[in-house]
Amino acid sequence: MQTTLLLIGDLAVLYLGLLLTLVLRYGSNFGKFTDAHLAPFSALFVLWLIVFYVSGLYDPRRLRNNIDFLKTLSLAIAVSAVISTLFFYFVPYFGITPKTNLLIFTIVFAILEATWRSSFNKLTAGFYPKTRVALIGSSRAAEEIYDFVGKNPRLGYEISIFVRENEKSSSLKRASNWEKFVRENGIDLIVIPRRFKNETDAAKIFYGLLTLGVDVTDLPTFYETIFQKVPLDEVNEEWFLDEIVEKEKFYDNLKRGIELALAIIIGIALLPIEIIAAALVKISSPGPAIYKQTRVGRNREKFTIYKFRTMKINEAHKWPEENDRRITRVGKFLRRTHIDELPQLINIIKGDVSFVGPRPDFVDFYENLEKSIPHYSIRTLVRPGVTGWAQVKYPITASLEQTRERLAYDLYYIKNRSVALDIVIIVKTIKVLFTAQGR
Repeated sequence: MQTTLLLIGDLAVLYLGLLLTLVLRYGSNFGKFTDAHLAPFSALFVLWLIVFYVSGLYDPRRLRNNIDFLKTLSLAIAVSAVISTLFFYFVPYFGITPKTNLLIFTIVFAILEATWRSSFNKLTAGFYPKTRVALIGSSRAAEEIYDFVGKNPRLGYEISIFVRENEKSSSLKRASNWEKFVRENGIDLIVIPRRFKNETDAAKIFYGLLTLGVDVTDLPTFYETIFQKVPLDEVNEEWFLDEIVEKEKFYDNLKRGIELALAIIIGIALLPIEIIAAALVKISSPGPAIYKQTRVGRNREKFTIYKFRTMKINEAHKWPEENDRRITRVGKFLRRTHIDELPQLINIIKGDVSFVGPRPDFVDFYENLEKSIPHYSIRTLVRPGVTGWAQVKYPITASLEQTRERLAYDLYYIKNRSVALDIVIIVKTIKVLFTAQGR
């Protein structure tokens, strides 16, 4: 029943997307072009729904509002758009080649579909059978997972058994025990410590369970799914070499080209706001409108960052505080609306900074944090960003422990960076901008 409802909803969103596309393109005269587009797009919609089905977007186990779902949805839409382009190129029977309309439709549909699907997933989270999980581990991360999943059934998981290694270590070495337990309790997913993959006996046991239709994943991966950050206590140098190094190089290069064009366009479009902001800063307190600071960027290289000044001059930088007296009244407004970040468009054009990435550190802060927090330097594998996953998921840090927590989100972004994740971050940032929630 829910799959049918989802299918009907997708179909309705497809046709609504087409209607809005024609309205945006032709205005009040959109009705004259409806007939010419209805038949070819109806044929395409069948292909789109097939792509969605093959991608697993009608699988109840995958209908959760997480990054993996957004990636799947984004990929399905991208593949469908490519198929649509080829369709109009190789099938000239319909007499139209709607290049512009197809681009508009893809963008409009993506927005509508993401809204519809996220709402559907949220409303129906309690109707689908939960994924029954066998959790193995004795670490702090394992305990966090157990507690959090138990308190948040909306996630769609149920911890059927939590095997603490120090309590039942002998049972982990008998494959027959696991096979019996999986069959009797309908286990869907087994979460194992990462080191089990390198232990021959354990690896053989859980490899054998794959034929029972059980998924097996390691604890750091499941932790990421639940918390959308990396468990720092569970990762080591080997994990970084497997999961971080050489990942997403193609996307990084593509992203650079897109951001260069966008930074120039946005800079020109927002020039009036930039001029007004600069004037307000000059009027509010003595000093330059734009200040320059040396920060640590990609590959630990130093660069000069540009921002509208929000503090009184000659103030030393230190951990930010609530109601920080160094910040001017105009500066508070600029920070809350993130207008103080606009001069960083210059940094984006120069290639020092990206729209999305980890926050760039002061040089002395970075040098101290690199010594105090393991793996902190990994943040510099990518360009720092005006906004980022850590910025939208965790408030500005005011202590070493909070910085460590923030690193967990930065590492999650570096590992999972993609078009879908960047779009999510930008949308969340825009929400903060319009609600003036920045600091």
